[in-house]
Amino acid sequence: MSFSEQQKNDLAAKLPMSAVKSRDQAGRQVSYVEGWHVIAEANRIFGFDNWTRETLDVRCVAEKDREIGKAKLPGFGVTYICKVRIIVGGVAREGCGAGHGIDRDLGQAHESAIKEAETDAMKRAFMTFGNPFGLALYDKERTNVADEADESRLRYVSDCMVKIANFPDQDPRILPWWDGEKQARRDFGLTSDEVNKLKEMVIAKLPKKAAA
Repeated sequence: MSFSEQQKNDLAAKLPMSAVKSRDQAGRQVSYVEGWHVIAEANRIFGFDNWTRETLDVRCVAEKDREIGKAKLPGFGVTYICKVRIIVGGVAREGCGAGHGIDRDLGQAHESAIKEAETDAMKRAFMTFGNPFGLALYDKERTNVADEADESRLRYVSDCMVKIANFPDQDPRILPWWDGEKQARRDFGLTSDEVNKLKEMVIAKLPKKAAA
């Protein structure tokens, strides 16, 4: 499978800061993206019917009695590991993850651990496709995590790409629309590369005589 230019741009785009969550783990803050965000991005970038998820392996590696909470109530601790394969067109990626379940009910502990392990494995597989799936968080400098200004600009660029794509081919109405967006492009602070990319998309939509 060959990804479209739009998909390549989406996969190379910065990860919005609003999608980054954090939690305390072993006394330190860990950043991550949630499973629903990863699925939503996959649907947006690849299409609802253009990717699949397959659980290759899931197994329980630990199960023991444990005390729960400050009240030290009797309960159970369960850990699962999981391997998931993601297929987009003909491109397959795999990821392994772990999940932990703590509950007074043993069945609930198992259910929680399985779900967490599968989601963790899925995110690790998707991560290899690019920044929108959390790859940006593996860089300590976070150069590909967008700040608030970046998010607004990138959202505007993405909206423009969608609008351009929705214009019929050889539709002269796209030119007045493009001219009307001139001030907005300045206000959002688009880079020259972003402007040129959008311009190329507009030219490709113009009637041949107008494009010439």
